[in-house]
Amino acid sequence: MLRRSLLGTAILLGCTAAASAQQELKVGLVASLEGAFAVLGQDAVRGAELALKERGGIAGGKKIVFVRGSSDASPASAVNATRKLVEQDKVALMIGPLSGSEGVAVKDYAKTQPAVTFIDGSSGGQETTLVNPSPNFFRFNLDGAQVMAPLGPYAFEQGSKRVMVIAEDYAFPYSQVQGFMSGFCKAGGKVPRKAWIPIGTKDFSSVIASIPNDVDSLLVVLAGADAVNFIKQYDQAGGSKKVIGGSVMVDQTVLSYRGRFRSNLVGTLSSGWTADALETPAWEKFVADYRASSKEAFTAPSYFAFAYYNAVKATLNALDQVGGDLSDGQAKFRKVLAGTQLQSPVGLITLDHNRQAVGPAFITKIVQRPDGKLVSSVVKAVPKIDQHLNMSKAEFDKMGIGSRDVPACP
Repeated sequence: MLRRSLLGTAILLGCTAAASAQQELKVGLVASLEGAFAVLGQDAVRGAELALKERGGIAGGKKIVFVRGSSDASPASAVNATRKLVEQDKVALMIGPLSGSEGVAVKDYAKTQPAVTFIDGSSGGQETTLVNPSPNFFRFNLDGAQVMAPLGPYAFEQGSKRVMVIAEDYAFPYSQVQGFMSGFCKAGGKVPRKAWIPIGTKDFSSVIASIPNDVDSLLVVLAGADAVNFIKQYDQAGGSKKVIGGSVMVDQTVLSYRGRFRSNLVGTLSSGWTADALETPAWEKFVADYRASSKEAFTAPSYFAFAYYNAVKATLNALDQVGGDLSDGQAKFRKVLAGTQLQSPVGLITLDHNRQAVGPAFITKIVQRPDGKLVSSVVKAVPKIDQHLNMSKAEFDKMGIGSRDVPACP
């Protein structure tokens, strides 16, 4: 009897363990945790973990388990990290990557893995969803051009007539520059020179020396350590031209750095997905929850925390709606995901026919709080911008996708 009892207990425990394992759903999570964008990737992970924590780690009746992968912001490393999670770790869903050209590469890889659904982390290159989109790739963050489109005409109105571009040389900055120039050039602005910089550049002396005397402003689309190095060196060189910031140049991943150079950022205009000092209940709650989630949290969530938070939240919402059902090639899940009406911390985000986000953007200005912290404050909110920058498709197609040379108004 004792043997039978022990055998029965063992069988019961085995069945319970098996049932528990069946209730786990592995989700791949790739972020840039190496190289010049490591600080960005760390905050991206904080945003993803916050979204999962809000749900108690459960969605669709299953325990969600993140399986992490790391990249160095290069397309090859992002694909390698993603491939490992998909082909070796057998994740059912993928969230990531972080950076623009990484997103284009992972989108292409997604086409070879039709059984897995890919949800973009924060990469913002236009062509990720606008050129040869993958039917199993979804993006809940606006691309780099969408969020910069309102800034061009506004900067022109504020006195910037001739602008030099200083930007990193990959897909996301191409998109940011295109978004800015689309309205800036139309308003009558001129961009006589563009300098494209490799990620991880430490010495900007030659770029600074090449700034034309006849430009009145610099559009600086750099991120992380690259942005900090440029601002420091431009200050040391006695640079005095007005700086207009790309979206992630005035992000908390840059504003949180210590040093005298920070004072030079006060008053900098930019445009992006969020504004640190946005005064709405949803945003203020998000900021409070984010800050409470980690001792390493910034004054406000970076764009990367915000984007990964939205990606995870949309994923978990869809899993709940289908009861965790990923059968039939995840068809039900993808249909729900495509029809998502995501109430993000800054407003409503929906997806277009390419599964690309349509939502709000904010023109911002950097201000210094009484406690000395730098934050972005709202100058103007634009409630809805599509991937054609609210132009007709014909007008957008005539301009073309952002690149080193497009658009041009020398």
